[in-house]
Formats: sequence, structure tokens, C-alpha cells
Amino acid sequence: MNTFGIFLTISAYTFFSWAYSKKKTPILNPVLLSILLIALILKVGNISYEKYMESARFLSFLLGPAVVSLAIPLYKQINIVKEYKKEIATGIITGGTTAILSAVYILKAFNSPEILQRTIAPKSVTTAIAMGVSEKIGGIPELTAVLVILTGILGNALAPELLDFFKIKDRVARGLATGVSSHGLGTARIILEDELSGAVSGLAMALNGVYTAFLLPLIIELIV
Repeated sequence: MNTFGIFLTISAYTFFSWAYSKKKTPILNPVLLSILLIALILKVGNISYEKYMESARFLSFLLGPAVVSLAIPLYKQINIVKEYKKEIATGIITGGTTAILSAVYILKAFNSPEILQRTIAPKSVTTAIAMGVSEKIGGIPELTAVLVILTGILGNALAPELLDFFKIKDRVARGLATGVSSHGLGTARIILEDELSGAVSGLAMALNGVYTAFLLPLIIELIV
């Protein structure tokens, strides 16, 4: 079992990436399908999630360097990013606030319990930040983590297609929208399509995390 998790994860993602390269459709998104397949195998094989994660912990370790590596395209594109600093700042504030308000008010429209509104509010930032914020504002951190991952998967699967549908061609705007709305998984997708968009997305992901961590505890009491 020592390398089972690594083998299973890499094999699943490689296969679905190959399938996606043959027919690029959101239905064949390799991240989503890999998660579903791994979950199914663990369920059918009666393998605990803890055992799987223990055997795949090297891949978890690589997440840190992978996130840090996002600084490389940012460094390469820093001059262009500086030119758009006002637009990026405005996008972070507007997008981060919209992500919170839209999630909370959609649940309000369905008369959802207050604890669920607090739980979903930080869904658009990275898991570690989102769980911490969720706990602080009275949400359910574990459920917040699930919602964060689902948000990221949707961004990874659909963000470029949605941007194309709405005819958003500006590379900075594409990266900004993706990073603010769907954090790391969205960034991982957009950076494959354009380095500048990926650099802006990585920056937006980081700044939105900080912005949400400070803003959300203040605003949640006004809207819930």
C-alpha cells in the first residue's frame, strides 16, 4: 500500500488527460473524473481515505512547491502585471465581494439555515484559508472544504469555456476572473492556455485569499 495512492492518482489523471486531449469537453475534465474514479475504487475496495492519503502523501507534499512555482510566470510577466495593478486591485475587491454575496444570497433565497450560509461564504478561496475563516465565522469547516474543492473543479472544467462564451478575450481579465472565482484548480487550467492569464490568476488567487480572510468576518454579520 505504500505507493498505491501515488500509482492510482497518477494513472487516473494520465488516462483522463489522454481522453480529454482526444475530445476537449468539460464532461471529460481529468480532475473531476480522476476524483470520481478514485472515490469509486476506494469505496468498492473498502479502502479508507486515511490509507489512501498516507500512500499518496508525497503527492500532497508536492502541492506546496507547485503553488510556489506559480511565482515563476508571475515574475516573467511582472511588467505587464504592474501596468494593470489598478484593474487587478479593483477586480479582487469586486470579484471577492461578489463571490461572498452571491453564495450567501442564493442560499438565502432558498431559506437555507444560517450555518450553511456561513459555511459556503468562503468557497472561492483556497482550502486552508477557507476552513480557517469558516471556523471563525461559525460555519462547518469540513463542509466548507468540500465546497471549495467543488468550486475549484467547476472552475477547472468550465472557466475558459465560460470566458469564451461571454467573449472575454483580454488575457489579464481571463486570469483575474479565474483566480478570484476558482483559486488553485482554476489557475492550473488557465495557465495551460496562456502564461500571462496564469500569472494573473495565481496572483488573484493569493490576493483574494487575503482579502476574504479580512473582509468576510466583518461582512458576514451584516448579511446573515
